[in-house]
Amino acid sequence: MVDIIMHGCNGRMGQMISGIVADDEDARIVAGIDVAGGQKNDYPVFQSIDDCNIPADVVIDFGAAPAVDHLLDWCVEKQIPCVECTTGLSEEQIKHLEDCSTKVAILKSANMSLGVNVLMKLVAEAAKVLSQAGFDIEIVEKHHRMKVDAPSGTALALADSINDAMDNEYEYVYDRSQVRQKRGSRELGISAVRGGTIVGDHDVIFAGQDEVITFSHRAYSRAVFGNGAVQAAKFLKGKSSGHYTMKEVIEQ
Repeated sequence: MVDIIMHGCNGRMGQMISGIVADDEDARIVAGIDVAGGQKNDYPVFQSIDDCNIPADVVIDFGAAPAVDHLLDWCVEKQIPCVECTTGLSEEQIKHLEDCSTKVAILKSANMSLGVNVLMKLVAEAAKVLSQAGFDIEIVEKHHRMKVDAPSGTALALADSINDAMDNEYEYVYDRSQVRQKRGSRELGISAVRGGTIVGDHDVIFAGQDEVITFSHRAYSRAVFGNGAVQAAKFLKGKSSGHYTMKEVIEQ
């Protein structure tokens, strides 16, 4: 049994994870942290992590970015591992996370979906074969109209997984509209689409002579990220200090 503190428990993802854990025989939420009220939970909720005195094996954080630094310091002090899912962290906060990971186990990934992280592994292996055969590589990502950043962090993580496998020989190209020339053999194109309520679509296209291979992932709800966070919490229980990712979760 994994005892979890849900940081940001009354938010959309916090409530989704609460529902996921409620149906999981191997995990339970023993406490929640949130300054916002208005939700009925089956566990005690504190406005500040400093007020929480309930023992736990791991913290899952889907809170607000300004609260991350203090939470990580608390995890270091209490020696409780943290699955850090909050997005929009600054460079200073990322550095602080790295510093804290030398003192306590922290898991942070560009995407918490198990499927996306399997996809990263698959496209890296495919690139080793198909790149040498002259296949061009393009990534197309689609998200809802409210998403402000482009390309998505997941698209970049997919590109990085390919580039790492190929000794960083690819150059990322984000916009071809201002350049009138043939595609280079070591370009990796990344395109973004924004519209409607698309949760997250990612296609990695390997285009060769007379054949195309496409690896695709479709997220139909944000539950895929919640499920990944719960699996990460189970993985992180009892781990020694270090910066872990979902790669370790799917390879365990």
